[in-house]
Amino acid sequence: MRIGMQLNYSGGFSETVEEVGALEKAGMDIAFIPEAYSFDAVSQIGFLAAKTSTIQLASGIFQIYTRTPSLLAMTAAGLDYVSGGRFVMGIGASGPQVIEGFHGVKYDAPLGRTREIIEICRQVWRREKVQFEGKYYQIPLPADQGTGLGKPLKLINHPVRADIPIVIASLGPKNVALTAELAQGWEPIFFHPEKAESVWGESLAAGKAKRDPSLGELDVYASPAVAIGDDADQFLPWIKPQLALYIGGMGAKGKNFYNDLAVRYGYEAEAEKIQDLYLVGKKEEATAAVPDELVRSISLIGTESYVKERLAAFESAGVTTLNIHPIAADTAGRVGQVEQLKALIG
Repeated sequence: MRIGMQLNYSGGFSETVEEVGALEKAGMDIAFIPEAYSFDAVSQIGFLAAKTSTIQLASGIFQIYTRTPSLLAMTAAGLDYVSGGRFVMGIGASGPQVIEGFHGVKYDAPLGRTREIIEICRQVWRREKVQFEGKYYQIPLPADQGTGLGKPLKLINHPVRADIPIVIASLGPKNVALTAELAQGWEPIFFHPEKAESVWGESLAAGKAKRDPSLGELDVYASPAVAIGDDADQFLPWIKPQLALYIGGMGAKGKNFYNDLAVRYGYEAEAEKIQDLYLVGKKEEATAAVPDELVRSISLIGTESYVKERLAAFESAGVTTLNIHPIAADTAGRVGQVEQLKALIG
């Protein structure tokens, strides 16, 4: 298994860049640069490309609504060029809170849009004249919808690669099936190795049955928190606020993908309690209601021997990359976590 990390998007990017250099030397394989509603990820990936030499750089994620498909493709090709072929395009639907609340764009048809976007991007990267008649995107724009002057164009530059890897962050059954069919990589959140087959196995199998063999095997990017040591269990409660936020607060009743996932993991009563508490502002009580068992199952927190057992479980469940969240106070601590994991993975 490879090791990656999602970078902090809330500030201190200059310090983060220096840290990425140290992590690269320690053997980290890939860094994911998030966007959310912070600074754009593109400028930061470009800056990192100039400051690193071997580590892969991924968008984590570009949401699919606010860049046109052709612009997404142009951006990916540009980032792949400035990084010398090290870019991975992570895409996802995000959620209505960000898409409608921050961008003022309608959140609709994530599956259909994702499928069409991928096809258009690959046309651009192959330097074909882009022509697409989809339900959501028509390129060139039909004459009756504009000036009538649009014509098929192809990318002027020659991309470093005509097959830039695409990783999709997806959770729902249909979206996971689409990911397994079309993408090079899948990035599920809160990955539970022992529950992966029962929750996602059917969807993954359905997608892989339609998969083009030229795409290769599907890479699976799990995102566990990491703390290794004899006293590491003290950090288990540190994970609970994030789980409470996602399970309880990332969407209304019946509209929360993460709550649905907790239910599918077998925590129906707990998920309902967490959401009920969170939505009335009782965040501390919601956090306390997050089960220790859930935290432990999706994390790599414990002694070296215990973490080694959990690494085997992640690998057995099909994980190819650990996109870790190290619990450490500084750069030296995070570098140390990467080095420990590399040694345990062997």
